[in-house]
Amino acid sequence: MAARIRKGDQVVVTTGSSRGVRGEVLSVLPGDNKAVVRGAAVAKRHTRPNRMGEQGGIIEKEMPIHLSNLKLVDPKSGKPTRVGFRVLEDGRKVRVAKATGEVIEG
Repeated sequence: MAARIRKGDQVVVTTGSSRGVRGEVLSVLPGDNKAVVRGAAVAKRHTRPNRMGEQGGIIEKEMPIHLSNLKLVDPKSGKPTRVGFRVLEDGRKVRVAKATGEVIEG
């Protein structure tokens, strides 16, 4: 199955504690149907130094968000949109913004 949301896409979080946050997808976890978004679902993690010279302490880390709670940002209007697919005349399958019909690059 083709991925509707990919690494590098601009997305908006639709539900949860980070609702309304816009950010870039840092990584996608297809087995879990989740993605890590920059600036969204930030949790504090207590870490201890593992190696010599490494600093321990409290770090902030982005946690994965389920893909159903993300919407892609339309490249034309800048608003959240659903994603569809279209096969071009040359046989390529591309992602399309449902709201405007704009082809999403990437």
